[in-house]
Amino acid sequence: MLEGIEFLNKQWFWLLLVLPLVILWYVLKHKKQTAELRISSLKGFKLTNSWLPKLRHLLFVLRLMALTLLITALARPQTVDVSTKTKTTRGIDIVMAIDVSASMLAKDLLPNRLEALKDVAEEFIKGRPNDRIGLVEYAGESYTKTPITSDKAIVLRSLKSIQYNNIIEGGTAIGMGLATAVNRLKDSKAKSKVIILLTDGENNAGFIDPITASGLAEEYGIKTYTIGLGTNGMALSPIGQLPNGSFQYGRIQVNIDEELLKEIAQATGGKYFRATDNKKLEEIYQEINKLEKTEVEEFKFYNYEEKYRPLALLAGFLLLLELLLRFSVFRSFV
Repeated sequence: MLEGIEFLNKQWFWLLLVLPLVILWYVLKHKKQTAELRISSLKGFKLTNSWLPKLRHLLFVLRLMALTLLITALARPQTVDVSTKTKTTRGIDIVMAIDVSASMLAKDLLPNRLEALKDVAEEFIKGRPNDRIGLVEYAGESYTKTPITSDKAIVLRSLKSIQYNNIIEGGTAIGMGLATAVNRLKDSKAKSKVIILLTDGENNAGFIDPITASGLAEEYGIKTYTIGLGTNGMALSPIGQLPNGSFQYGRIQVNIDEELLKEIAQATGGKYFRATDNKKLEEIYQEINKLEKTEVEEFKFYNYEEKYRPLALLAGFLLLLELLLRFSVFRSFV
């Protein structure tokens, strides 16, 4: 019954402590409020079994109920309808530059580096509903997989379709991947522009130097987070391709140019991370998600509806009813 009702002046409920005292006073004094006549015998009187004297306590109950209702009305019961409107005041444009070279099929992350990345990146994208996101693929060369867009369904479909293919020139062109990502963001009007650059190797292809590309990112105010993907030591990686098109795997040394990735991140105001397993990769994306928060302004509208009026009216009605009964039906007994 009281669900959703708030009391503005709760301090008035302290008056309810008076009610037990009023009841005690009535119990002790009600007999003295009725006139008494003492005689030696009732033989000369006709006795009647009237129910009215037995109901005289009803008047006190009515007054007690009215007092309780008045105290509750003073406590100011009301219902509050809250409506919320959110407004994004700071949007972030993010481009994820993903290495799709053959080494991304290494199985030191499960089921392999590329699929592990796609699983984590999918959750990251779903957790950025107010931002625009784009995808860039690179190996020996680079291209835009998806321009920055607020349509997460398109981005997620594009992410799922990313796979290794031998159409792109082999190698790892970190500078090319970074430059393509910068090109997608340089004309962005967003308050914050971010690149997440992921690779599992060293820059060994392409005609754009990574340091030159990071200088462009710095010039356009684009922060770059770099991620080195791969375990420490040896990893089960593709070493050749069989006649049926499948890869032959062997254990090879993991070589990631961490100094280069740290330099890119530092120059652009970002941060470098090393993901050696699935859990660490997930933690890295969670940390980036916390570092790059979208500011959302929330407006709340309160609609108050007062509920004390019916209580006050009912209390007044009970008091009026008590007076009418006291000076009519119970006039001879009270």
